[in-house]
Amino acid sequence: MRSPHYFIIRPQGGVRYDASKNLSGKDFIMSSSQEDHRYTNRVGIVVSTPIGYTGEISEGDHVIVHHNVFRLYYDMKGVERSSWNFYEDDIFMVEFDQLFLYKKPEGDWSAPYPYCFIKPVLHENKEGELSSTDVELALHGYVEYVPSNDIVKKGDFVSFRPESEYEFNIDGDKLYRMKMKNLCLKI
Repeated sequence: MRSPHYFIIRPQGGVRYDASKNLSGKDFIMSSSQEDHRYTNRVGIVVSTPIGYTGEISEGDHVIVHHNVFRLYYDMKGVERSSWNFYEDDIFMVEFDQLFLYKKPEGDWSAPYPYCFIKPVLHENKEGELSSTDVELALHGYVEYVPSNDIVKKGDFVSFRPESEYEFNIDGDKLYRMKMKNLCLKI
């Protein structure tokens, strides 16, 4: 099965939501709400690529997708519906701009253009400065994943535009996804 325009994917583990955490050997349900986007599964496995696609992503790769891809919601009449991405069973169709990271089964994550992922920096109050209640240094971070052959590289300290970051949990790390054009300074 191939599409002329869409990536065909399955959710990792065959589940739409990832709302439980194992803490000290016990499973805890973090949210029971379908509306809570923080606990939708965002990891998929590529079944097939679009016809004519010649990029880096291939069958069997893991991908990080938009939080609405696997999501269920209630329409205006209160009827449960799947996102427009749903095809049948556990098969979903995804546009390229809904794929934010990809990795080969034995590789590391890579970001397709125009996206990048930034690791936030913890705020440290310096001696003599007014104390801040901010946990993170606003609008600053370290580049974690970036498209290849770009101006910034992994580990670069950067500043970015306000309201451009979107939080993701990638392999247990809090990272911000944003577009490359939202990076303002390489410091």
